[in-house]
Amino acid sequence: MNATPTPTLELRGVSKNFGSVQALQDVDFEVRQGEVMALVGDNGAGKSTLIKCVAGIYSIDGGQIFFEGEPVTIHGPKDAAKLGIEVVYQDLALCDNLDVVQNMYLGREAHDPVFRLREAPMERRTAETLKSLSVTTIRSVRQPVATLSGGQRQSVAVARAVLWNNKLVFLDEPTAALGVAQTRQVLDLVKRLAEQGLAVVLVSHNLVDVFEVANRITVLRLGRNVGVYERSKTNEQEIVEAITFGAPAPEEVVA
Repeated sequence: MNATPTPTLELRGVSKNFGSVQALQDVDFEVRQGEVMALVGDNGAGKSTLIKCVAGIYSIDGGQIFFEGEPVTIHGPKDAAKLGIEVVYQDLALCDNLDVVQNMYLGREAHDPVFRLREAPMERRTAETLKSLSVTTIRSVRQPVATLSGGQRQSVAVARAVLWNNKLVFLDEPTAALGVAQTRQVLDLVKRLAEQGLAVVLVSHNLVDVFEVANRITVLRLGRNVGVYERSKTNEQEIVEAITFGAPAPEEVVA
């Protein structure tokens, strides 16, 4: 049997309190290069808190975070970005009045020595990144984001994460409020991210989407781990029971 690859991200016994409220308690979590790990749980399960701890918005109160096998301390979003961690939040954080290129480079614009924008290289890299992800529905990289559909906006937000050579991408409810065709577009994009070697964490309430793209599923309930399920060895009913009642996961089998 091949050795288990070192996880891109690993949390060991992570806890986070907000006063008397324990949002996370001794949580273990991991995601590996080239896989889609789904993170599921009811409202209040701790999913958003876990994301924000990894993204540097919250500091953890206990436990350890490892990135590519090395212990790390994440004091803020800049620390997360330096490691190669990107979060695509549900609101996408796009500016409707700016075009695709301007959104991709927002706050990271390329300048020449006299601080003039290097428009051509930015346009070229934007187009190349979208092409690498097989995003073909956007007419022009100079198209204002306000004119894009929900699926196209999600594609731009994900492509922005990929543009900066990130290693781990969190996707927070990426198909929420999307139609059937747009959902298909986003799920195909999630698969391509993993195929390109990124570690992908999909946070979703939609178990149909989860079972289509995830390799493994981590269930949280009331700030605690329920377990990790191999997608191919479980079913939606079992995951719903775990989310609702905290049923223990079967022993995980690692390929």
